[in-house]
Order: sequence, then structure tokens, then C-alpha cells
Amino acid sequence: MATNWNVWSRRPRACFPRIIANLSARLTYLDRGDPDAQGSFREKIGRVIVAGGEILLDPVRETVLYPAIAMLREKYHDQDGVKIAIQTTGDVLSERILAELLHRRVWMISVSGMDAYHQGLETELARNALRKKLRAMFESSGMRAFDPECDSWGAGLDTVPWYHFFGATPDSWIGELWARGRAHTNELSQGGIADNFCNAWSGGLNFLDARHSGSEVSIEPNGNVYPGCIKTRQPIGSLLETPLDEIVQAMAGNPVHEAISSGHPERMGIQHGWSVEEFLKASTLRLPSGRVYQNLCIGCDRFHDEVLSGCKNSLVSITHTP
Repeated sequence: MATNWNVWSRRPRACFPRIIANLSARLTYLDRGDPDAQGSFREKIGRVIVAGGEILLDPVRETVLYPAIAMLREKYHDQDGVKIAIQTTGDVLSERILAELLHRRVWMISVSGMDAYHQGLETELARNALRKKLRAMFESSGMRAFDPECDSWGAGLDTVPWYHFFGATPDSWIGELWARGRAHTNELSQGGIADNFCNAWSGGLNFLDARHSGSEVSIEPNGNVYPGCIKTRQPIGSLLETPLDEIVQAMAGNPVHEAISSGHPERMGIQHGWSVEEFLKASTLRLPSGRVYQNLCIGCDRFHDEVLSGCKNSLVSITHTP
């Protein structure tokens, strides 16, 4: 069970206490990859990934991030805690801020700014210099490098705090992932019709299966909840209005979001009169250059705009989380 939480907005101070209050009373999951001798899945501590914007800037760090960490620690104290991961571009991270984060028992720091799209890091030389500086800072503080290709997010990572680097590079973040936004508008995205982002962890797969490994939702600073990290056009609920567990229970059996959770977004519209063929057709558009572009995220956006925008019971009154 994991939650991506974006805390950067104009009014996060007013919302984050209510968001945390409405998170699941117990943030754990059953790890399907780690059965015990009786064949039961072992229960593991869940995690909250706090991202931005840049959440380490002074106005947010002191008034939102640190109080939020304290509230999460208090809320999950009786279940042996919660794993808190911090995403930062790395630009403003200092030895003092790192010490403050580790004092608050942050489990992982993910540096997301390792790409040419961040001001001051346009060159590989600049990125290598920042990476070298931060790595020395991390390791002198007792942190260890995390390799998501080799390590499990759920097991064996409890003894020391961890760090890792990533960025919006053509071979990973932009390449086959960004089917929307500026990377799409500027025709940088390489994700085609065969790239199904729902059918992967953090993309929507199993997001409704809250009690087991692989379930994740994304929460905006205004309390809106979305499946996985990539998000649908419209939210599936609001933590300012409804506890997460109630939203999840209400979502069970919803054919639109069951399709996302099963990794088959092309089937989300069948009960609304959209066949798979019609969904795939709606997943096609022409870019400014005239090139034809196809991706399932385009069809999902169009379905939400054309069908779900008028279906109140498909939006704010329904949700789910890992």
C-alpha cells in the first residue's frame, strides 16, 4: 500500500491535516511476493511518497512538510510506523535539511531533478556535479543507494535510510511515459498505442486492491485522489470529504475503475456504450506537426471528458488508495 502525495499548492496548509486524518486507519499491505510457511502473505508497513513542486523550499518545508511528517508518525505509531519517502529536485537540499529529514526518520530521499529540463542542470557536467555532491552528503550521513531495478520497495529496506536519483530522461521518464503535458505537446513522448501505463505498478494496476502489494493512489494538495501516479483526467474522490477506506469500498465494482485496476483501460467504457474498438479510435490524435499519435491515455482522457464529466457518481463520491 502506497500513497503519492503532492503537497505543493497555494493552500496546502489548510488541507493537509484533513487529508492525513482521512487516510486509512492502518497503512499496511499483504505482500504477495513474501508468503510465510503456512502460505499466508506477510503484512508489511506501507509508505507515503511526498512530492512537489519542490517541497523542501522554506515556505512549504517548515509549515507543511515537517508538521505532516509529525502527524503521519503519530497516526501510525501503533502499527510500528510508516515509511515516508521524500521527492526533491535536489537543488535546495543542504546538510542541515538532510539532518532534519533524517532526524524525522525519513525512509528514503528520491532526487528527481537529474535531467536537462531543470534550470542549472542542462548539461551532463552540471548533473554529475550535483549527483556527486549529494551522494557524498547522503553516504556521510549513513544512507545507502537504492536501485529500483534490483531492490524490492517492500522488503529488506528497514535498517537504514535510502537515496536514489532519477529524472525526465528519454529512456525512462519522458520516453515511453509522458503521453500528456508539455513533453507530449512538444512531441517528445515516444509512448505508443502498445504502451499501456495502467498495466504497471504506480500506473493504475491493482490500485483497487488496497490490502495487497502493488496498490497505490495519488493525492493532490486539495485532497483529490487519483488511481496510481499518472492520474486520470478527473479525480475519483476527495479526502477532504470522505475517509479513504469508505471511498475504496464505494469504488468496488465500478466498471470504469475496475478496468484501470485490472490493467485494461481500453475496456473502461463498455458499459457506457464505448466498445474497445471505439476507445482505441478515441486514443488517436494529430499532433501540431501533423504526425498521428496514439496512446491509451488519450482515449482515457476523452472518455472522462465526454462521458464521465456528467456522471457525479463516478467522481468525487468514489475513491481508492493503496
